[in-house]
Amino acid sequence: MNLEIIKAELKRAEDQSFVGRTVFTVDKHHSPYEITFFSTRGTEWDYSLSFAGEPGSEEQFLEVDALLEQDDDLYNQLLDAALDTQELPEEE
Repeated sequence: MNLEIIKAELKRAEDQSFVGRTVFTVDKHHSPYEITFFSTRGTEWDYSLSFAGEPGSEEQFLEVDALLEQDDDLYNQLLDAALDTQELPEEE
């Protein structure tokens, strides 16, 4: 399954937890997806998948969700896109 990352971001909350998101498209799917990541320490991540904008095919959505559960490389590609946007703290 080929995907294209449209945009990604990762922010650190006041409680030092992390919230990130990656918007992406999948070949032959009409609607883009958004995966939201959450971690309290930045090591173990929870995620939530949704449509980015207008809802699309439920069947295609379930296909992508199942693939994320099975394909660590795909999941890590989306997480890494968000992690790559994180601003590093300035050294003093």
